[in-house]
Formats: sequence, C-alpha cells, structure tokens
Amino acid sequence: MANKGPAYGMSRDVQSKIEKKYDDELEDRLVEWIVAQCGSDVGRPDRGRLGFQVWLKNGIVLSHLVNSLYPSGSKPVKIPDAPPTMVFKQMEQIAQFLKAAEEYGVVKTDIFQTVDLFEAKDMAAVQRTLMALGSLAVTKNDGNYHGDPNWFMKKAQEHKREFTDSQLKEGKNIIGLQMGTNKGASQAGMSYGRPRQIIS
Repeated sequence: MANKGPAYGMSRDVQSKIEKKYDDELEDRLVEWIVAQCGSDVGRPDRGRLGFQVWLKNGIVLSHLVNSLYPSGSKPVKIPDAPPTMVFKQMEQIAQFLKAAEEYGVVKTDIFQTVDLFEAKDMAAVQRTLMALGSLAVTKNDGNYHGDPNWFMKKAQEHKREFTDSQLKEGKNIIGLQMGTNKGASQAGMSYGRPRQIIS
C-alpha cells in the first residue's frame, strides 16, 4: 500500500462527510454482539472509529463472526492458525468474509468494499454490513444467533396467501378503487384555452 498524504479541498470535504456517518453508539452495540456471538476470545477494540477499524482490519474477527452463524459442520471461511501479517493476506481474509456474508443473504448493496475497512475509507459502510448481517441472523432464527434479538431489526418475511377458485372468481366481479370509477366528475364540456389558429 502506498502511503497517502492528507486530503485537501473537495476530497477532504467528502471524507469528512463520510466520517460523520459513523455512529459511536452503533459501534458499542456491534462490539457487544460480536463478543456475544464469537466469545471473549476475540477481545474488545479500543473505543472509537480507529480502534474498531484496527480490531477488524485483519479479517479474523469478521471470519469468526460469519462462521459462528453457521452450524458447526459447515464453516464458509477458513481461518488461519496465526493471524495474517501480510497486507494482501489480510485483504483476502476480508474478501472471504464478504463472500460468505453475501452467501448468507446480505444484499450486495449492503456490503462494504475491502478498502472501506482496510484503509478506514468508510467505516459507516462496515457498520451497515454488520447491521444487515445481524438482522438476517435474527430473522432466520435458526438457533445460531447469540445475543439480544432487540439489537437488530427483523427483516420482513413473505406472507403467502392461498385463494380458492371461487374466491378468485368473486374478485373479478369487484371494481377496485385503484381502477377508478365511472361516477363523479368528468371532463365533459371543459375547454383549455383558445384553439390553435391556422391561417392559410
């Protein structure tokens, strides 16, 4: 990675807007969930955006998190014995987490880019991904989620309805309000200004 100097002008403005989206209260909730989900072995970060980034940067904590959401027989991310020290290995570990999160059901638009975490470009995006993952885990309710279910919003689930043939035929006889009505006001007799003058 090349060392980057400070940003100036518009770049600095954009970066400061991105940094303002980071939520410290949400960080506390996510840390509590990750520790409850993975166990105390993962440790705790220093408070603040940078501490949170350093804690997740090598991808090991994230890999433990996504693996803990699966049953014990199937773990989607391989975790090395020693945490990776080389930059490309750490980024590869993060990429494996992102792939596993997408396979778990997190929508592509909710998934952060590897550099958002690794270079702390957009830690709010990292928080959004973890929130989406937590919401999915609570919604699935398959016994693999640990922690307070009130930490995350449950996603809406499909409520399929079955209608009999007679109910479907009855529905054809009713004019829904969305289709409009033939009663009430009409535009009959209305004029919109003078007609176009054609001079020959």
